[in-house]
Amino acid sequence: MAIPDPKIGEDRPVIRQLDEAAINRIAAGEVVERPASAVKELVENALDAGARRISVEVAGGGQSLIRVTDDGCGIPAADLPLALARHATSKIDGSDLLNILSFGFRGEALPSLGAVGRLTITSRVPGAEAATIRVEGGRADPVRPAALSTGTIVELRDLFFATPARLKFLRSDRAEMQAITDIVKRLAMAAPEVGVTLIEASEGKPRTIFRADPCAGPDALRTRLTQILGRPFTENAVPLDATREHLHLTGYAALPTYSRGSAVQQFLFVNGRPVRDKLLVGALRGAYADFLSRDRHPAACLFVDCPPERVDVNVHPAKAEVRFRDPGLVRGLIVSGLRHALAEAGHRASTTVAAATLGAMRPEQAAETQSGPPTGARVYQMDRPTPRGGWREAAAGFAETAVPAARVDPTEPVPEESADRPLGAARAQVHENYILAQTTDGLVIVDQHAAHERLVYEKLKRQMAENGVATQALLIPQIVELPDTDATRLLDIAPDLARLGLILDAFGPGAIAVRETPAILGNVDAEALIQDILDELAETGTSDALKSRIDAILSRIACHGSIRSGRQMRAEEMNALLREMEATPHSGQCNHGRPTYVELKLADIERLFGRT
Repeated sequence: MAIPDPKIGEDRPVIRQLDEAAINRIAAGEVVERPASAVKELVENALDAGARRISVEVAGGGQSLIRVTDDGCGIPAADLPLALARHATSKIDGSDLLNILSFGFRGEALPSLGAVGRLTITSRVPGAEAATIRVEGGRADPVRPAALSTGTIVELRDLFFATPARLKFLRSDRAEMQAITDIVKRLAMAAPEVGVTLIEASEGKPRTIFRADPCAGPDALRTRLTQILGRPFTENAVPLDATREHLHLTGYAALPTYSRGSAVQQFLFVNGRPVRDKLLVGALRGAYADFLSRDRHPAACLFVDCPPERVDVNVHPAKAEVRFRDPGLVRGLIVSGLRHALAEAGHRASTTVAAATLGAMRPEQAAETQSGPPTGARVYQMDRPTPRGGWREAAAGFAETAVPAARVDPTEPVPEESADRPLGAARAQVHENYILAQTTDGLVIVDQHAAHERLVYEKLKRQMAENGVATQALLIPQIVELPDTDATRLLDIAPDLARLGLILDAFGPGAIAVRETPAILGNVDAEALIQDILDELAETGTSDALKSRIDAILSRIACHGSIRSGRQMRAEEMNALLREMEATPHSGQCNHGRPTYVELKLADIERLFGRT
């Protein structure tokens, strides 16, 4: 017995043409998801208008007020009503949807905002009088004269008053303000030559949340990143400049030892447009796979520039997603460009490691009381009273009972010129695990096990790259049944897998035969490995699952084959380790992303003891 569809009544449904107000509200649901979306659209319009200074004023988390002021080219009074019409834009003429060089081009932002809020646009073009127009809930008022020196002011009040159901999905004012701040900062990175100010208009005095002055010159991007992310990021980041065919990669990537606990400092741009693309995020993650553990995230600001016809930005109304014509080429450029830049950094580690070390070494300051030592203070007592013979005898008695923590061998002279090297000359070994080296202007503390582990790992990778991956042939090939689409996708990358030691062939429709596997993996479950590769292919369009497994084995071998903690080292061994670290890329961090050494400047050490 057929069950009637509850959505279809007894009468045949009638096809109706929706009115303009309903169409605009539906479009607004796609374009304006939250107040931050409205700020994004308005600031992008200001950038497209050639503004050199942009001011964003927000109240109530963007729900009560959003006001964007710019000094751009302005809108003529006669064009103000047309600017509020759907699919009306000055960015393109509609003849070519691939050659898009502006942020906006769909002509949906202003009519969408006017459909769900109270929107006022005041603008003036050079040589003409200013004019203003107001639209509320999709109903526009006539154009009226106004007073304005130059540029445009777009004021949006009572966002979503016409669609109150959307208000239930907004977060707190603080959370919405944080999202607005993030959007403004991303757009400020995209245009370092433009001054951007974000102001929170509270009931009392307005408060400046963010301000970035215009930057000029070849270091404009670096200056802008310092304004937004702070000096620690730019001090510990390496510049990027790589080209492959028609693609160009620029920006800055932080050292692995400057990793973060989340992906909050990952900023990706395609032709100057901030995007959130899984392909780019996966490529960034893959480039740092050798240097970070899974719970750490790299910090980077990457700009990918390509001919506009090579990328489709007309994928989603919010324009936050893009689609590349050749995604593999883009991913390869990002991975190779990042790894080359990090390799050029050599043994360099982030300065934040030294700052954290100095912070841990600073003594706790506590107020003393008359009744006894302060709370939390450490109280030290001698095990026996001081002898009457004086301080000389007391010192001698203490020396007899002290346990030496550092070991030096005075019979082995250290070349003085070694102190001029970046990691200095070894002076002592502490607790049979840490090497103390003296530089010309400070002190270096090296974790001997972590440092040697990285050196061995890089050596093993070089040997494998030179000699190839050894394979083991299966006595009976393992047949893996797959859907036809998955089998085809896997066979397309079979040559790449063969270079990593995984040999497979087609075995009838919807099946593949695994004939050889990498010998270093031992007894491997080929079916599970194939499934991992397919899952990564489906998510990012490419797969490093096999290479990651091989690198993990090499890392484990390096860990077990490196100098262990507790081994005493001679002076020439310690210096040889320091020299090899200076010559080996990525030696500033171990295989898990932890620093292999800490450098303390003499001025910082003297400051600890109050000698400055």
